[in-house]
Amino acid sequence: MRERSTLSFWQIWNMCFGFLGLQFGLALQNANVSRIFQTLGANLNDIPALWIAAPLTGLIVQPIVGHYSDRTWNRLGRRRPYFLAGAVFASLALLWMPNVPALWMAAGLLWILDASINVSMEPFRALVGDQLPTRQRPAGYAMQSFFIGAGAVVASMLPWLLAQFGVANVAADGSIPDTVKYAFYGGGAVLLGAVVWTILATREYTPAQLLSFTDNVPERPPVDVSRAGRPGLVLLLAGAVVLVAITHFALEREVYLLAGGLIAFGLLFTWLGRTRSHGMLREVMGDLYGMPVSMRRLAGVQLFSWFALFAMWIYTTAGVTQTIYGIADTGSSLYNEGANWVGVLFGAYNGFGALAAVVIPLMVRRWGLRISHVVNLCLGGAGLLSFLYIRDPHWLLASMVGVGFAWASILSLPYALLSDTLPTAKLGVYMGIFNFFIVIPQVLAASVLGLLLRLCFHNQPIWALGLGGASLLIAALCTLYVPEPDDRTARG
Repeated sequence: MRERSTLSFWQIWNMCFGFLGLQFGLALQNANVSRIFQTLGANLNDIPALWIAAPLTGLIVQPIVGHYSDRTWNRLGRRRPYFLAGAVFASLALLWMPNVPALWMAAGLLWILDASINVSMEPFRALVGDQLPTRQRPAGYAMQSFFIGAGAVVASMLPWLLAQFGVANVAADGSIPDTVKYAFYGGGAVLLGAVVWTILATREYTPAQLLSFTDNVPERPPVDVSRAGRPGLVLLLAGAVVLVAITHFALEREVYLLAGGLIAFGLLFTWLGRTRSHGMLREVMGDLYGMPVSMRRLAGVQLFSWFALFAMWIYTTAGVTQTIYGIADTGSSLYNEGANWVGVLFGAYNGFGALAAVVIPLMVRRWGLRISHVVNLCLGGAGLLSFLYIRDPHWLLASMVGVGFAWASILSLPYALLSDTLPTAKLGVYMGIFNFFIVIPQVLAASVLGLLLRLCFHNQPIWALGLGGASLLIAALCTLYVPEPDDRTARG
């Protein structure tokens, strides 16, 4: 029995470098896909439903990848085969995305792009737990946050930077500007190159070595799932109530996503309580039903955090262009100027996030993981709420300071709070299940944000950012109930 070797700064750097490329692709997606959808003729109210491809792919893909990566060992290793497969398909999707002639094709490519990025991203999270001793894991996740921020700064600002060098920023009606096309081409190359760097520069422990380490968390005894039918029935009832409400109040069709999600999980939990099978689905649902205490409490934190982020990604372009630039015509030069500025803002919060990734380990040493996350979420909430009051687009850069700290914290500290409580043999599948609490709030946001804006805020998209700010403050309150990793209750 022995401990994992302490890795050097450059070994951690190489292990996390692939995240630079993954975030390059994600940042281009987050900053430009709504713009592409609107350019191809999407109505503003339809954009949340079109975006739903992204979280749904993560909901399906990440637990499957986690389950199989826990059981994989070949010439490339345990996690690295999935890095490579996801990077190849994501790069191809980035090359194709800005050339699609129809809205339905763009929506389908978003599905492929996000699924491919998820295939790579989930094993990257598990790799930190595989390779690093407990005391280095916060530094490992912070390094991932640094690369996320650094990659996204350039990717988010790339259309704006290309426009400064004279690349055409306006195209014919229904066509994507050259600034966006060339940004996506560059993003495909960076994504593949960065992931290949990590594959070549990193070696993994064998399964036998992983099981020999003294800091492993042992597998928990099997959980009795015979009572899983009870929450299943509750979810089924809730889904039926939402369906009745849709019909009775003529709600937006996006709300069907919420009803469908409730019914799907209700059926799965009901099946779990009755099945005698032992396949992958049974194992994943059983682990979801019997997840550790720390994971259950972090679920609320993640729900409100990612609801806020999804609201920001969907509605910042529309909110800034309509409220601050006063334009909704996607073919106008003023709209494209405002959309490019949103790319700058997204680059700014990622840049501040990269700086925050350097500061966060110092915060953790002084205040601990939990209080550090509370502080950062409050900074992010204040940043998003300030969009309701600022009318000079340049001052929005100050708002992005708080958003950047929250972003870096969301990408690192929940995983540090969680990873020390998870059994080594199931680290991949638990990280995949943890993704449910990233995906579900995004599905919820896609389902209800359009309805809330219509009923409560006169279809003004800037208010979606206000709702996001309030959601981050609620996430901060939920964090106070999450145990620190050294708390015995964290292990459930």
